Formats: sequence, structure tokens, C-alpha cells
Amino acid sequence: MGIRTLPWTEWVELDGSFSSYQRIRSFRVHQCGKTVLQVLPAREDDSLKITGGAEAVKELLYELAEYLPRRYPSSFRISRLPAPASLPTIGGIPLSWYGDMPIKTIEVVDTGRRYDLGVLESMDCVEMGEEAFRIINGLIGQGTDGKYYFQAGLICVPGSWRMRDKIGMPLDEIHLSGYVPQFKDKLQLSMNRFFQRLPLDKPVIRNNYSIQVVPPNVPKPGSGTEETLLEIDPEELSWCEYHNGSEDDFGNRRDHGSRDFPYISPSTLRLRSERQTLRRLPRTGAIVFGIRTYQFKVEELARERGVAARLASAVRSWPEDVAIHKGRGRYQDVLLKYLDGCAKQDGIAGPVEGMLPFPY
Repeated sequence: MGIRTLPWTEWVELDGSFSSYQRIRSFRVHQCGKTVLQVLPAREDDSLKITGGAEAVKELLYELAEYLPRRYPSSFRISRLPAPASLPTIGGIPLSWYGDMPIKTIEVVDTGRRYDLGVLESMDCVEMGEEAFRIINGLIGQGTDGKYYFQAGLICVPGSWRMRDKIGMPLDEIHLSGYVPQFKDKLQLSMNRFFQRLPLDKPVIRNNYSIQVVPPNVPKPGSGTEETLLEIDPEELSWCEYHNGSEDDFGNRRDHGSRDFPYISPSTLRLRSERQTLRRLPRTGAIVFGIRTYQFKVEELARERGVAARLASAVRSWPEDVAIHKGRGRYQDVLLKYLDGCAKQDGIAGPVEGMLPFPY
């Protein structure tokens, strides 16, 4: 699974694209509602009980409110509840760190956006969870059958899958319905075992990558008073319509990436990578699945010596089922011809001594 230990100081990373990324998320929440933001209530029948997602979302919100101003003190400001005050708790345990009073408000300095955590206490559990999730990614809770279920999510930048198709599913079904290569034979047992054993004090991280083809012409800002998604997200970070077709018509089709592109060139090729983190919450035991998506122009990456050769080698090394899943046949001729040309200009015909394999 490519999992590595995650230092606590790197749980949430902010960079220069934070504000633009948040604009995309906010636009998608406003436009798409429950198709990108949902918190499920508890479910129970004769043989199975699955905990609802709201309490875990609440816990995650308070965890982030404690973490962010400590990690990025110039980017976030907080105020705390006065003592004595009625404390927000889960299972009777106050939602704060090191014995401090719980946080009342948190402000994002760059945007001026201020959130009052106290309003969550006056909402019903699902409404509270959905409001909390506007600040924060995906939460996975355990059922009495030992499986982990996707119980809450804010998935605004999926690229090529839809939360509406996956919410409420156990992990097995999420991956099987997405036709993840080699999952049943090589990953299913080890992944389930990993989730069951994930300790509180050892968060982990992994990265994946794929190639995305974007529209050839970046749209110019319109003259209307309201921004459109294409103006906010011209690179189609949130949904790859040029690559995958309409989001509304997508579903779980295996053939979603089989059509030819109307136009493709090196200038329309992007390396898309997800930074995925997993950590268990201490009070609810839910697992937080954090996703931060990055997209880079292949032409810009190839300017760094050695990158073109490594990327070409990585794309060629995909097993056939992985290549089909990633849609390699749709762009490989253009991509590999370009990367091989760049590698030749670099004077590199094979692996470079001292360079780690792509994408590291």
C-alpha cells in the first residue's frame, strides 16, 4: 500500500495554494450540497450496528482547532471558552488538549473567515456533523461486524469518483466497486487488518499518482457577477470532466475513460497526486482519511533533470490492469514521446545513480 510513518507536525500541510484550494471546496459545497458533503446517522438491524458519523466529525473539528494554531500560529487565531463554562465533551471527556479550556472560535487569518464552534452544541447530531465538516475530509467508522464504513465525508476534489456512490459502504465494497486493480487478490486482507490495528499514536501517509488530461484552452474570467467553476478551477482539479466526462453521468462505469480526447498535447498533460493520511481519533475511535490533491504541468516537471526519464519509466512499468485502470492507452503516445524527448535532451537513457524511483 506504500504506507509510511507520518510525523505529527506534518498531519495537515498548508502551502501557497491553500486559499485557491479552499475557494474550490467552498464553491463545490455551495453548488453540489449533499453530493459532496454528507454525514450519515447510526444504522442498526438484527445483525449489524454501525455508529453514525456526527460525533467523530465533531471530535475531528476540535482536534483540528487545537492542532492548526499550534502548527501554524500566524495563519490561525483562536479564543477559548471562559472558566467556568459548560464544556463540549464526547463520552464525558472534554474536547481540548493539555487541560486547557475548549476552543470557542477559530479564525483563518488569510481569509478572515471565523468559525464559532459553540453553535455545534445547539444542533442535532447530523446537522452538527455537516456544519463541522464544512471546515474540515473523510471519516471511517467501525461496525459490529469488524468492518470499517465510510460514514462521513467532505469530498470536493475527487477527480474521478463520486462520494454519492461510496458513502455508507464498507471499505471492501468501496474498492471493489471502483475496480481497484489487484485489490481482491493482494490488498483486501492486509488493508482490513491494517485498519483494525491502526494505533492512536501512529498516523500514516501514502501518495498516489496518475496522469490527467485537461482542456486545451484555459477559460478567461467572465463578466458576470457570479464566478463559475471553470473560472475558479480551470485545471479541473475538482472534477476531470475533459478526462472522465460529465460528473452527473459518471456512476461506477468501468468504461468512463475509454473515449479519445478531442485534443491532447504535452501542454494539456498533468501529473495528479494525492497526499493521503490516516489517523485514529482518541475518543470515538473513528479513522480520519485526509486527502490533499495536487496537480502539476508535465512540461514544468520535465524541466528538472532526471524527472522525465523517471516518469516515463514509471508509466511504462504499470502492470496491464493498472494501466487500464489509469487509462494509459488514451495518452501514452503523446506523453511518452514527449518525456523520451526531454530525457534525451537531458542526456539520460536510463536510471540515474543517486536518484530515487519516481515519484520520490
